[in-house]
Amino acid sequence: MNKIITEITPLSEKDCFYLVDRLKDRFTYPVHRHEEYELNFLANGAGARRVVGDSMETIGDFDLVLVGNGIEHGWEQHSCSNDKIREVTIQFSRDLFGESLLGKTQLASIRHMLEVSSNGIAFGTNAILRIFNRLDNLTKTEVGFYRMLELMAILHELAESGDYRRLSSSSFASLKPSGDSRRVQKVQEYISEHYKEEIRLAELAELVGMTPTAFSRFFKLRTGRSISDYLIDIRLGHATRALVDSTTSVAEICYECGFNNVSNFNRIFKKKKGNSPKVFRDIYQHHKSLV
Repeated sequence: MNKIITEITPLSEKDCFYLVDRLKDRFTYPVHRHEEYELNFLANGAGARRVVGDSMETIGDFDLVLVGNGIEHGWEQHSCSNDKIREVTIQFSRDLFGESLLGKTQLASIRHMLEVSSNGIAFGTNAILRIFNRLDNLTKTEVGFYRMLELMAILHELAESGDYRRLSSSSFASLKPSGDSRRVQKVQEYISEHYKEEIRLAELAELVGMTPTAFSRFFKLRTGRSISDYLIDIRLGHATRALVDSTTSVAEICYECGFNNVSNFNRIFKKKKGNSPKVFRDIYQHHKSLV
């Protein structure tokens, strides 16, 4: 099985960021990863398929994505028929801002956005419209101080818009549970350690000293998801990672990730991911074989 390419980006240690604005007639670069953050804008790419982590989506005319923490990403031709695709790619290092600067109140929204980008995030139409002119201006600004200011302004506008959503599951990206509640974190950590086993609501509730009913309401209020949906997403994240990184059969992966019925696993997987486990694996393998 081919491995995901680890790209060595053109970003120099002396540069704040790397920028390229290009026209292309098709998508040919395979799914890859790199340590740098990447903000990628596409115009006229309707019908292309975007892969970020275990998220696969067909994009519209405009697409703007921010990826971080080495999450896999790539775009496939799929049903895109336009031969005048514009792509603007901006890559910058993790230490561009530094922990001290990111800790300041004025950059709190940017810090949060960069943290969430570990899952890969896609921006909505309103966010894209909010920064489109700035993005265009950035490509025309000479390399130097003012170009850096323009990038800072773009990241600020995107972060302040709040118009973005996570793409990949945290378990696929191997991210540690995080949250603003110790009780929620305790349950999330327990699930991450025991997702292969049968997990009952009552034992989770007992873990944090609550009744099952009270805990269900509390968890959904704090996370926006029911405990059953959260558990399924964790298991699916591990399942998709196994599909990408191994040749283990779908049935074995099903049971190894805590599902107890293959047909049920296939049904849930297709509902959540848009494809069956086999098709999902085939798409990833196609992306990895493009080189």
